[in-house]
Amino acid sequence: MMPSLRQMREATVLKHMEAENAHDFERCIEAFSHPRYEIVATGEVWDGHSGVSTLLHENKKGFPNFHFHAEAMHYADDAIVVEGRFTGTHDGNWRGLPATGRKVDFPLIIVFQFEEERMVCERTYFDIGTPLRQLGVARDPNSRVGKMATALNHPLVVGKALIRSLFRG
Repeated sequence: MMPSLRQMREATVLKHMEAENAHDFERCIEAFSHPRYEIVATGEVWDGHSGVSTLLHENKKGFPNFHFHAEAMHYADDAIVVEGRFTGTHDGNWRGLPATGRKVDFPLIIVFQFEEERMVCERTYFDIGTPLRQLGVARDPNSRVGKMATALNHPLVVGKALIRSLFRG
């Protein structure tokens, strides 16, 4: 009995995630018919074998023990959506940020896009502020310290917003 299109896609996604978690990036990239990552939080697109390989190696350099923990899979006409968590320890330079030694653990949604049985894109969605706060380089904007930092770093924007709120009042 031939596997269904959904079963073939799921097998591809599972193979891809297993290889990425094993840091076997060549096998990870082979799961694509054309490798492409889109990181929505940063607006980055990593296209082709070289681009995707660079992204994966940068992630490993910054977080040598990174792991994606899949928690749920959902199925769409042209995609498989995976909910999970990214974990790792920031033990290396990542995007110009020297190692902090801190751990990250944040929720992430990945949309694996398909054309028929061929995986053509991995698009990730997450709140970039969460790992940055966990690494100690950003503040919660709703905390007292976060509000003070925002006011000090952006006095004109905050001042104009305060004036507008006074006149709406």
